Amino acid sequence: MTLAGRGAVVTGGGRGIGAAVASAMAAEGAAVVVTARTAGEIEAVAGGLRERGAAAHAVVCDVTDPASIAALAERAREHLGKVDILVNNAGVAVSAPFQRVTLEQWESVHRVNATGPLLVTQAFLPGMMERGWGRIVNVASIASLEGARYITAYAASKHALIGMTRCLADELGGTGVTVNAVCPSYVDTPMTDENIERIAATTGREAETIRAGLEEMQPGGRLIAADEVAHAVMAFLPDAAAPMQGSELVIRGGRRGSAR
Repeated sequence: MTLAGRGAVVTGGGRGIGAAVASAMAAEGAAVVVTARTAGEIEAVAGGLRERGAAAHAVVCDVTDPASIAALAERAREHLGKVDILVNNAGVAVSAPFQRVTLEQWESVHRVNATGPLLVTQAFLPGMMERGWGRIVNVASIASLEGARYITAYAASKHALIGMTRCLADELGGTGVTVNAVCPSYVDTPMTDENIERIAATTGREAETIRAGLEEMQPGGRLIAADEVAHAVMAFLPDAAAPMQGSELVIRGGRRGSAR
């Protein structure tokens, strides 16, 4: 694969999956804008990519703020000339029993995980359609396709993201622009670490015990690596991936309930 001459934007690009995706695309020649709310993190990622000879830029953006997204779109076009690839990776998670899910939790999670991808995609899609080539990849979750205890707000927001992906895919048929989603199980990222710490603080259980329990739940007996998710994202980007439209690529290390 080569992405030489392609411009790419990665939201939530300061760490974890987003940083891994930005690195993978830069390694294939793409010029990359990494964006998130935390300037220090995205500057570190972009700086590291530049040290490797890549064209990389950091732009602060809050995906829940339309004005911030408009500024991102303008800066991205200034840096890249054109944006061919968008990876909607920014996300947040909360955990709580159903009866303790607050309205604020529900709305804040949906603003980032569902409304954010809608608004960011609307900002970059017209240019892709005008040029007749584009790749949009939404980083969803295994929770987009099934439920589990204590993740009502998160799972509902990721189900919404899959719904958006499928509906947009139907609209994009024949345009040269594709939209697809990756659905990883628990990934070894700072967000997972933060969730484990929250659960530990709430339940009084040891964080190491909680992590071991999550690993035991996975068909492969371990958490998915961020680089493995990035590899899945890359599968949707080549010219040869044009027929892949409205697909969900599940990354879980095995079939649900399979023996290890």
